[in-house]
Amino acid sequence: MRVLVAGSSGLIGSALRSRLRELGHDVVRLVRRAPSAPDERGWDPPSGRIDDHAFDGVDAVVDLCGAPLASGRWSAARKQVLHDSRIEPTEVLAEAVADHGVPVLINASGINYYGDTGDREVDESAPAGHGFLPRLCAEWEAACSPASRAGSRVVFLRTAPVLTWQGGMLHLLRPLFLLGLGGTLGSGRQYFPWISLTDMVEAIVFCLTTAEVSGPVNVTVPHPVTNAEFTKAMGRALRRPTPWRVPGPVLRGVLGEAADEMVLTGPRAVPGVLTRHGFRYAVEDLDRALSTSAP
Repeated sequence: MRVLVAGSSGLIGSALRSRLRELGHDVVRLVRRAPSAPDERGWDPPSGRIDDHAFDGVDAVVDLCGAPLASGRWSAARKQVLHDSRIEPTEVLAEAVADHGVPVLINASGINYYGDTGDREVDESAPAGHGFLPRLCAEWEAACSPASRAGSRVVFLRTAPVLTWQGGMLHLLRPLFLLGLGGTLGSGRQYFPWISLTDMVEAIVFCLTTAEVSGPVNVTVPHPVTNAEFTKAMGRALRRPTPWRVPGPVLRGVLGEAADEMVLTGPRAVPGVLTRHGFRYAVEDLDRALSTSAP
C-alpha cells in the first residue's frame, strides 16, 4: 500500500511512518517546505497548493495535522490557530482525495468531540457535546465531506491523549511530578480517556487495512480512568507522592476556558468500533502504560 501522510514529523506521525515501512508499505510525506528527500512532496494549505505528483499511486491518505491543544490559555488568536491548523489542511486534502479518486482518507479528530459526559459512558453513536472543542471536532470532521461525497472510505480518529514519555502530555507533566508537585485536578472524578503510542499507531494501521471500518472511531482504551486514578498511577510510575489537589478556580485562573474543557471535565468514552471489529490492544492497563517506557 502507498500511503500519503500529512503531519508525519509529529510524535504520532513519526511513529506511524516507521511502523508502516516496517510492515512493507510505501510512505510519502507531505511537507510545508521545499522537499529534500525522495519520499517528500511539498504542499501549502493556505494557498491550496500540493505538488503535482504527490498522489501518484496513492492508496490512502492519513491527515494528522493540528496545532497542540495544551498550550496555555485560549485567547481568541490561539483559538483561531487551533481552528485553522485543522480545518484548512483537511479541506485541501479532502478535495485532493476526491479529485484524485483516492480510496481511503484517515483523518484526525479528537475524543473531545463528546465534551463532558460525567459518568455517562459514550461510544461513537453519541452526539457532539457543547463548547469550543466539540464544535472544533465536528467542523474538522465535516471538512472531510468532499472525500465522502466522492465515495472514499473516510475514518475520523477521535483520539484520546497519547501516553508516551517521548513527548506529549507525559513529557510536560513529568518535571512537576518529579518535584513532588503532581496532584489531583479539581474534583478528580472527571474521566480521562487515554491510549498508548503503540496502540495509537496500530489503530491507524488497523483502520487503513480494515475495509469495514468507516466514520468515527474512538481511539482510546476500553476502560478510561478518572483524573484521581491517573494522578496516583503517575505517582507510582515516578515514585513520587501525589498529596496535592489543585482547586478548579485556580486552574480556571491559569488556563481560563481551556480548564473547563480539557482539565476539569472529560468524556467517559469507549472504543465501540475498534472493539466490534476485533482490534487487539497491546496496552490496556494504565500502570503498564506508564511503566513500559518510564524514565
